[in-house]
Amino acid sequence: MQTTDRPPLNIPTSPTARTATISRKTGETNVKVSINLDGTGKCNANTGIPFLDHMLHQISSHGMFDLDVQATGDIEIDDHHTNEDVGITLGMALHEALGNRKGITRFGHFVAPLDEALVQIALDFSGRPHLSYGLEIPTQRVGTYDTQLVREFFVAIVNHSQMTLHIRQLDGINSHHIIEATFKAFARAMRMATEVDARRAGLIPSSKGVI
Repeated sequence: MQTTDRPPLNIPTSPTARTATISRKTGETNVKVSINLDGTGKCNANTGIPFLDHMLHQISSHGMFDLDVQATGDIEIDDHHTNEDVGITLGMALHEALGNRKGITRFGHFVAPLDEALVQIALDFSGRPHLSYGLEIPTQRVGTYDTQLVREFFVAIVNHSQMTLHIRQLDGINSHHIIEATFKAFARAMRMATEVDARRAGLIPSSKGVI
């Protein structure tokens, strides 16, 4: 199911780096995700689902995360299990890379246009998983990708990164544009939320002192 012969990215794993590598194997899929929150936007994504790979590249490029995603799954049945398990594993990697969340901005928001489409994202690495999903995608498929899987991907990543995420579609009639604008806005909002706030000096970004 590999779509390229490129080797996995060399993501640093020094004790001070905000990185994580998570492997998750089930009877349906085998997924490995590596992430560096302080990267330069390098991405190697091979999931067997071309449109999902394209969206993972958006997360990496616009979030400035180094991301390596290698997945095989039962795509001869459909893309559901692989799509969901990539979201789960990426969420787990985000959670581990953030650690106790000391010093991060925590909140992020962005509004991304893509031609006629306009999508708003607001998120909070709150420790409380919640998704409000407001996309109205007009077609059932983009290429071979089932557009219902967009919501399933975000459900998975939210639950396993312990993120609060609100997605609002402000405009758009083209399914590809709506979905891609969503992933671009999500990436930029995550970049904002995960960046280190120098004024916090390593403090937990919560009045409770814990997230």
